[in-house]
Amino acid sequence: MSNPRWQGIFPAVTTKFHADESIDAEGTARHIDFQIRNGIHGLVTCGSLGEASTLTLEEKLQVAKIALEAADGRIPVLANVSETSTREALRYVDGANKLGVAGFMVMPSVIYVADAREAMLNVRTIANAAQKPIMVYNNPVAYRVDLKPEHMVELADCEWIAAIKESTDDIRRITDLRNTVGDRYQLFLGVDDLAYEGLALGCDGLLAGVGCAFPRETVALYDLMKAGKFSEALKVYQWMTPMLHLDVSTKLVQNLKLIDVLVGVGSEHMRRPRLPLIGEERAFIEAIVKKALATRPTQYQSVM
Repeated sequence: MSNPRWQGIFPAVTTKFHADESIDAEGTARHIDFQIRNGIHGLVTCGSLGEASTLTLEEKLQVAKIALEAADGRIPVLANVSETSTREALRYVDGANKLGVAGFMVMPSVIYVADAREAMLNVRTIANAAQKPIMVYNNPVAYRVDLKPEHMVELADCEWIAAIKESTDDIRRITDLRNTVGDRYQLFLGVDDLAYEGLALGCDGLLAGVGCAFPRETVALYDLMKAGKFSEALKVYQWMTPMLHLDVSTKLVQNLKLIDVLVGVGSEHMRRPRLPLIGEERAFIEAIVKKALATRPTQYQSVM
């Protein structure tokens, strides 16, 4: 396999729904096109932010198909694999491969807290079945399964594993990974409000949440960091940070879908038990986004 060398901004796109909770294909495609026109480098469907846990396997394939058609070959489309069993994951991978996805983001284990041996075998099995580049999604904070640098060394002989999305929330992990695995994998930072720090430590890209509503601004942060324009990048990051904090929350879907609404690029429809924010929670988000819109850097402003 030739490593695709993924880099840049890969939003974990939201899934759009109608009021009756059915998938809004047109709204999903429109939002993806908006992000691509504003410079994103790739995307991932049906992750945590995409409400994967509320979707059937067939619906996830439907969203992947929508994304592929909307992207129309302009950027790589990765399908997130977060099934509760290896058996179901292989069924999903087979279906997504038939659609033509560029690769997969794979959660080592969800719901069941697998140990490292179990998680690594799960990743290997999915990767070998997929025969496509894989990004391993490591998120011990949310899913309590941690594939550490030494485990990624063990997985290095699996040719299909190309990248790691690291979401430990401990920024020291990025340097530990680089010191341990070198350049064997592309490293993506998966925690929105550690984006500057991750890029400063040499991450190849960001798995963005708030970037779904502010794609050009997020791409600008990446470009400035890679160009060594750290002071200018810091200004963009500081402007975004109050919104980036909203991605690190049990209500990240509600928070970011409200941001979409306030920016004018989406709706708040979601699958229950999630409900749109109300009261003080809603007012808090609205105030943050209102200030951000009033002070956004005009030279990097996303184009509708």
